[in-house]
Amino acid sequence: MLLIRHGQSQFNAVFSVTRVDPGIADPVLTDEGVRQAETAADTLIQLRDRGEGEVRRLICSPYTRALQTAAIIADKLGLEVSVDPIVRERAAFHCDIGTAPAELAQRFPRYRFDHLSHPWWHDHVATGQPESEEALAARGASFRGAMRELADYSHIAVVTHWGFIRCLTGRPPANGEIVQIGRAHV
Repeated sequence: MLLIRHGQSQFNAVFSVTRVDPGIADPVLTDEGVRQAETAADTLIQLRDRGEGEVRRLICSPYTRALQTAAIIADKLGLEVSVDPIVRERAAFHCDIGTAPAELAQRFPRYRFDHLSHPWWHDHVATGQPESEEALAARGASFRGAMRELADYSHIAVVTHWGFIRCLTGRPPANGEIVQIGRAHV
């Protein structure tokens, strides 16, 4: 399975320099983020063409930055995108405030959002608490359990986030980075 961190978002561009939350809810990709997503798609094509793995299923977080990244990859690889909130980011910053499913459906008409609750993200603004590491670990364990059973495991790519990839692998990825994890790690 391949885990792909979304391309650089407006939030990432500011936060990486200032280390201060700029207050941008559900940010879009920057031009650099679009380039990173295109590079990730090209890398996936190269892996396929070298016989090192073919992505046949693309799963994506419902955050806009992940949806935009997935759209670029899906277009280049001719794939459908399955939106799954289990692979969302750990809610701790303004960028982790999501968008209502009805609005996502208007922005991304190719994808289904009717299975999402509202809010589908951990509402850390309403609760005053970020999603705990324990809750993230439980979500990661649930994802691992579901993925472990799939016959096409080695043909799945997941467009997700820094915190979720860190939860699954123990290491923080860069924007646009592709991380391969074997079935034993899931």
